[in-house]
Amino acid sequence: MGYNASIMAKVHITGLENQQTAPSFYLPNRVDVAVLTELEKILGGSDSVTYMVEEVLAPEPTVAKFLKKRRILSFNFRKANVKVLRERLLDEMTQGRDVVFVPGRPNSIMGCMSDVPMPFMMQLAALHISPVPVFVGHYRENILRAFTTDKTHDWASLCILPKLSPGPLTGERVLEAWMEASCTEFERNPILDVSLARLLVEGMRRHGKTQLVDGLDDSSLPFYKVLGVAMALAKELKKIVQEPRLGVILPPGKGGVIANYACLLAGIVPVNINYTSSEPAFRSIVKQSGIKHFLTARAFMSKLPQFPWPQGDAIIHLDKTLKGIGMAKIAGWVAFARFAPMSIVSSTFNLDARKGDDEAALLFTSGSSGDPKGVAFTHRMVLANMVQLLSKVTLPPGSPFLCSLPIFHSFGLTVSTLLPPIFGFGMVTYPSPLEAKRINELIEKYQCALVVTTPTFARGMLRRAKADTYASVKFFVVGAEKLQTVVADEFKEKCNVTLLEGYGLTETAPVCGVNLQKTGPTAEQPYFVPGYQFGSIGQILPGLAVRITDPDDDNVRLTLNEQGMIWFKGPNVFKGYIGREDLNEGIFRDGWFKTGDLGKVDLNGILTLGGRRSRFSKVAGEMVPHEVVENAIEDFVPHPEGFAGRAVAVVGVPDPQKGEALVLLSCVHHSHLVQALDEIRTHMVEQGLPRLWCPREIIPVEVIPALPTGKMDLRGCQMLANEALGLQ
Repeated sequence: MGYNASIMAKVHITGLENQQTAPSFYLPNRVDVAVLTELEKILGGSDSVTYMVEEVLAPEPTVAKFLKKRRILSFNFRKANVKVLRERLLDEMTQGRDVVFVPGRPNSIMGCMSDVPMPFMMQLAALHISPVPVFVGHYRENILRAFTTDKTHDWASLCILPKLSPGPLTGERVLEAWMEASCTEFERNPILDVSLARLLVEGMRRHGKTQLVDGLDDSSLPFYKVLGVAMALAKELKKIVQEPRLGVILPPGKGGVIANYACLLAGIVPVNINYTSSEPAFRSIVKQSGIKHFLTARAFMSKLPQFPWPQGDAIIHLDKTLKGIGMAKIAGWVAFARFAPMSIVSSTFNLDARKGDDEAALLFTSGSSGDPKGVAFTHRMVLANMVQLLSKVTLPPGSPFLCSLPIFHSFGLTVSTLLPPIFGFGMVTYPSPLEAKRINELIEKYQCALVVTTPTFARGMLRRAKADTYASVKFFVVGAEKLQTVVADEFKEKCNVTLLEGYGLTETAPVCGVNLQKTGPTAEQPYFVPGYQFGSIGQILPGLAVRITDPDDDNVRLTLNEQGMIWFKGPNVFKGYIGREDLNEGIFRDGWFKTGDLGKVDLNGILTLGGRRSRFSKVAGEMVPHEVVENAIEDFVPHPEGFAGRAVAVVGVPDPQKGEALVLLSCVHHSHLVQALDEIRTHMVEQGLPRLWCPREIIPVEVIPALPTGKMDLRGCQMLANEALGLQ
């Protein structure tokens, strides 16, 4: 099966200025016939090029057919002597020919940025011939697979990148160049300039019969009715709200979902507020965002009497507002949503008025380590992250998502609230991820295909699960905190479920990487790019570039495989905290965002985290990672029957001799603390951890503080330690 003429013609070429005058070694991340045809023309025609082809990682049939009449340098990495292979390459170049490496197709998951597995990257680096990296990306005009690794695509990008300087770690430097080019090409994609409101309307009309289930009462609404109610509410909000933003204080459910859709249709920016916020945090959010009205429901208000609710006309009651509109008008809007021509719908709600870099939503960081900071989500950011995620995750149309993470959480907004109706996935909502028994019932009853939660919440779910509770789940993703080995093992043993650890930030809208299906060698193809690696957060999503710097000096660049400070750049990355130029100056440099997290990237593009920079203590001059110590102890200490939360937390405190020391908060140790501490220290040493990393003492507590999102409440933990030790 060959490529048709239209695909052959659509190759966007950049970087011609990087073509070398002298014969050189060109190293692409993947190829197809269209790309090779154009690259060959650039390099002077078939007589000027030698193609380097590996015998086992053979090209796909269409490429092999293209290469039949070309000059081939065939080799087998498992058998070849690197020095001899290097001589052969140099000989080709001496004779005036460029050498182009031709990657085959290894076993891999969808959405991999590169078809060059780690062993090849290492071997190509060992040649010690400085390559010219070439990035090839495949794209579609369809938003569902805007970035694709399928054979069919609407256009390809061919980017010739600057030749690398001679030196070590060539593989890491090539990968970094490919990633930055992938980011640049993805940012240019015009599909990212579309309005979320338009996509929402088109998706809910296209998938009108797909259901939104409210797990609180098992009621359900098809998307076309949800859209109609949202349209009715949008028209009312336009009459009431004159300011650009509206506070939304609602949990996941029909109300919270419709409220956010209505805001987008009305051209109002929803500010989903954490309803467990303290009064100072709430006041800070209100002041920073400039909101004057708040959309909520009376029934929800009655459940949170401690919340600092605004008074008077500032509150818009969702239930009262919908009742005032009346069933007849709402029914009319439902009919309009379902049957009106799209052009009429578009003009009625001015769907394209806000798009691209316009603000779509405003969220505030969880405040686990400081005051809430405002992160403006643009239409472009949210759409980019959806496209990035769906380039790697595939599910049948209509597959239900469990939507129990709060909408004020970045994942709860992007993936659980906005993504499903746009792409036609069902929604099963529930207002709290803490109620494990009910969550399990909903997963089983509605056959949820995607579940996202935290390891702490997952552990609670497992305690109340049967062996087949998660039989329908294709992707059980956990994040926000480190996945402990014991939790992963328990899930596999009891339910045959592989927990997939992911990583995201509010500032990246939110997903940066996630583990997916396991891949491995087969009899036909021994080379593979892993889609899953325990202990990591999986491959970085396509279109997101990463670089690593020294944790203590932003000016010192490290190679990707050295642990250091993680920086991101991409269309899903925010532009800065609202009104906080004092913070923004320290976290942005030349378009790169400094995450505050430590980690490293291997040659398969897999990111492994080392923890947050703030979650290290300098003990006797050595940087000690809290999370590594926590995980070693968490897996070791006994957990009471039915216990579902975190058992321990590590906190750094001042120490007169060592500068800092670690103390262990524990909700499972209440007596014999000296003996327990000795046992923990012995275990840590047996695990190969330095004695210096052992906690100085155990502080018994009732519970390890956690935020509503499931993340550890770092401030709460520090306060408990300070109180116990009499520190200010």
